[in-house]
Amino acid sequence: MGKQTRREFLKMMGLAAASVGTLSILPCRTGMGQITGSKRKQPNIIFVLTDDQGWGDLGCHGNPVVKTPNLDKFAEESVEFSQFYVCPVCSPTRASLMTGRYNYRTKVAVAGGGWSMMDTDEVTIAEALRDAGYATAIFGKWHLGDNYPMRTIDQGFDESIVHKGGGIGYPDDPPGNSYFDPILQHNGKPEKFKGYCMDVYTDATIKFVEDNKDKPFFVYLSTNTVHTPLQISDEYVAPYKAMGLTDKTARVYGMVTNIDDNFGRLLAKLKDSGLEDNTIVIFMSDNGPSQGVVEDDRYSAGLRGLKGMVYENGIRVPCFIRWPGGFKGGRKIDRIAAHIDIMPTLLDACELNRPKDVSLDGVSLMPLLRADDGDWPNRTLYFQWHSQPFIPQLYRCFAARNQKYKLVQAQGLDIKGAIMRSYKQTCRAQGRKYQPPKNRNEFRFELFDISKDPLEKNDISAEHPEIVAKMKADYERWFNDVTTTRGFDRPKTILGTPYENPTMLTPQGWRKGGWAVQIANTGKYTITLPRLTGKALTVRRAYVKLGDVDLSKDFEKGTTEFKFENVELKKGLVGRLQAWIELKGKRVIVKYVDVKRLD
Repeated sequence: MGKQTRREFLKMMGLAAASVGTLSILPCRTGMGQITGSKRKQPNIIFVLTDDQGWGDLGCHGNPVVKTPNLDKFAEESVEFSQFYVCPVCSPTRASLMTGRYNYRTKVAVAGGGWSMMDTDEVTIAEALRDAGYATAIFGKWHLGDNYPMRTIDQGFDESIVHKGGGIGYPDDPPGNSYFDPILQHNGKPEKFKGYCMDVYTDATIKFVEDNKDKPFFVYLSTNTVHTPLQISDEYVAPYKAMGLTDKTARVYGMVTNIDDNFGRLLAKLKDSGLEDNTIVIFMSDNGPSQGVVEDDRYSAGLRGLKGMVYENGIRVPCFIRWPGGFKGGRKIDRIAAHIDIMPTLLDACELNRPKDVSLDGVSLMPLLRADDGDWPNRTLYFQWHSQPFIPQLYRCFAARNQKYKLVQAQGLDIKGAIMRSYKQTCRAQGRKYQPPKNRNEFRFELFDISKDPLEKNDISAEHPEIVAKMKADYERWFNDVTTTRGFDRPKTILGTPYENPTMLTPQGWRKGGWAVQIANTGKYTITLPRLTGKALTVRRAYVKLGDVDLSKDFEKGTTEFKFENVELKKGLVGRLQAWIELKGKRVIVKYVDVKRLD
C-alpha cells in the first residue's frame, strides 16, 4: 500500500497526529522531491546497521583477535566519524535513524513491552526516498512495530524481509524460530528461508541491487547479529575457541566475522555491477556491547560501560561512510555526530527537500564529508534511556555531550543479571569502584573532558560547577521539549483492514494488560487465543474484553486454542484489548491474540 493511501486512511480513522516537533537545527526546505535543476544522477544508498556490535569489535579499532578484513579495508576507504553516538539500546536508536528526530518525539522510549512502537505520523527516510523515486528495501531487523500501520511495508519500504519484535527466537517470533533456516516476514507474510539469517539478508540485498540497478535504490540492511542468542555455525566459532577465548566471546567474534564476510560479498557486488562510485555505503552499530567485556575477554578499547548505559561504551559506535563519487575517503572526522544526523545527511546527499512540516533534530554532515571550508558549529547531543517506569524521567540515566565535555547522570538504570555482573567486573578491571545508588532518585552528576579523558576516568564536576550548571540547564530544556512532542500513549494497532488480516497481537505491542487497538470496519470477527501449553491445557474458561465487548466462554479440557467466533465489532471502537484465562482460580494474562475479520 502506498504512503498516501496509508496516511489518508489514518486521517479518516482519526489517528493522524496533529503535533510535530518544534526543534529545527537547520532551516528546512519545504515540500518533497528532487531539487529543481539537479542533473547529477542521484546516489544509491546501502545502510548497514549491526546489532550490539561494540566500538572494540573491529580490527581497525585495535582489537587484536577479531578478524574483520573487509570492514578494516572499508574503514580505510571511508570517512570515519570517530565520535559518533547513538542511544544505549536498539529501538530508540532505530527510531532516530529512520526519522532524524530524537526518539522521545516518536513515542519510542525503550526496546520492548509496547514501548518500541513508532508513531505512525512520523515520516521515515524510506518514505522520503520512495516518494522521490527510489526503490526501497529492508532486510533484517525493524523493531518499531509488527502490526499495521507500523510495519516496514506501511512505513516506506517496497520490499521487506524482517523478523518480528526484537530478535529471532524472541517471544514475538514464531515458536522455535532460529538464526538457521528462519521464518521471516516477507512483505507482511511469514515465509521459511534456507540458510543463516545474515546470509539470507545479504542474499536478498544483492538480489535487490541486481533488480534495481537501473534506478536509484535505498537498502536498509539491519541485521540482528551480534545480538543474543549467540547462534552461529561452528566453523566461525572454532578459530576463536582455538585461541583460548571463552565460548561466549568466540561466538560473538564468529558472528562479527560472518558480518564481515557478507559485507565483503556486498561490496564486491557493487564493484562488479559498476555501482560502486555512485553508491553511498554506511556501516554502523545500534549501541554498545551487551555483555562479556571483561569476564569473557571481549575487547572494549578501554571504553567505560556497556549497552544500556550512557557511558562511552554504551553509546559510542563505529560509523564509516563511503561515497567514491561524492567525497574523498581515507579520513577521520572528530566532530561529534549522532543517529539523528543520518536522515538529513542522506536527503542532502540526494539533493532532496526535507519532509514538509516536520522539524528534524539532526543536521546534514555533508559539509564535513565534503571537507568544505568554514567553521563547524559546536552543539550538544543528548541521550537517555531507562526502564521501570518506561515513561521518561528528568535526570534519570542521561548524557549531554558537546565537542569537549560530557555531562553524565548514570544512576537509576535498574539493570540486573549478566549485564550488571559484566559492568561490575569491568569497573574492577579498570580500577573503578562501583557505587550503587541508595535509591532510584539519587542523582550524581559527573563531568568529563572527553577531549582529554575519552575513557571517562576523571570526574571534574567539582572543579567546574559552572559548566555542570549550564549543561544541566540545557539538558532540562531539551528534555521538556522532546518529551512533550507527542506524549507516550501507544500507537494503535488497527484491526479489520485489508492490509493485515488476520492480525496477530504479541508481546511486542502489549502494555499495561493489553493492546491499544482500533476497529477499522464493522463486521464479524474471530478472536483466538493461541499458543496455550502445559498447565493451560487444563483451563476450561477464557476471557476477552475490548470496550463494551465482554466475552467469556467454557472450553473442553485439553483445548490448545480458545476461539471466540462471530464476534460483532463496530467501526471506530477504540480501547485496550485484554485476554486472560482462569487457572486454579487465578487470572492468567494471555499475551498472544489473533483477530480476523470474517466479512
